[in-house]
Amino acid sequence: MIDPDGYRPNIGIVLMNDDQRVFWAQRTSNDGWQFPQGGMNTDETPVEAMYRELREETGLAPEHVELLGSTPGWLRYRLPHRYRRRYSKPLCIGQKQVWFLLRFLADESAIDLGHTQEPEFSDYRWVDFWYPAENVIRFKRRVYRQALTLLEPIAVAGELRR
Repeated sequence: MIDPDGYRPNIGIVLMNDDQRVFWAQRTSNDGWQFPQGGMNTDETPVEAMYRELREETGLAPEHVELLGSTPGWLRYRLPHRYRRRYSKPLCIGQKQVWFLLRFLADESAIDLGHTQEPEFSDYRWVDFWYPAENVIRFKRRVYRQALTLLEPIAVAGELRR
């Protein structure tokens, strides 16, 4: 599903543990690292898409996390020309995303990167909250900074509630 402006609706997930470190995963298709994210189906709300993507990419279920908050509205990034699928119509020029902040409640053994037949990730680690903003692929850095800036007050408030 591509909107009239050429953006694919998508969700992003910032999964934070009790040490306020975030889940950072290595893609199976290359050596890039990123937060879990994925497209929305036409019949899904952003929250429904988030829980589906969480399950598909990490093996985690809703009972393994606490939803702390989300970004207001859509955050957008454009794909570099080399990443655009020129032969698919309509042309997707980028992603528009709602980002979610989740607190990880389970034991580490609940994480299963091989939960699906074609896993997205081959490895993961827990990193400092701001580390991804400088270490994700360059064209996603601005949207990562926007998402983390909007989610940081929620993360701090969530830490105070614990």
